[in-house]
Amino acid sequence: MTFYTESYFMHQQQFNSLVNYAVILVLILLVLINSFRYFRHQLQTRYRDLGIIFFLLLLIFAGLQVTNLEKTYSQQSQSLQMRPFIRAVAKDHGINPNKVVVNSTTLTDGIIVRFDKKDYRVNLSPSGDNYTLTRAHVVDHRVIIQK
Repeated sequence: MTFYTESYFMHQQQFNSLVNYAVILVLILLVLINSFRYFRHQLQTRYRDLGIIFFLLLLIFAGLQVTNLEKTYSQQSQSLQMRPFIRAVAKDHGINPNKVVVNSTTLTDGIIVRFDKKDYRVNLSPSGDNYTLTRAHVVDHRVIIQK
């Protein structure tokens, strides 16, 4: 079972976006270099072909980045609810927020909260403004904590 800490919600999904931006920047540079070479040596069509290939790759990665940004925005809007929830649980039970872990990245009814080596099931109200914790026992005690 995978649990997530408060710091996970602060730093998630940033690395994938950085890699995509780096690939897009490299492809833009390759398109510009090949365009310069093509205009300089117009009789050699390989530069034109390479430029077209790099431009198509650039379009593919730009489309992937747009899709990734939409997905990331949706996940971040849902995970923004988790940080106040973790802090509220920590405050209510008088513990450090770093000691509270949850098994979901979105605040929904039925998630598991773990602190003080005990597991609790979260029961949310329909409006989502209050919760109750009931003691729960998990079947799989192997835990992976994502920080």
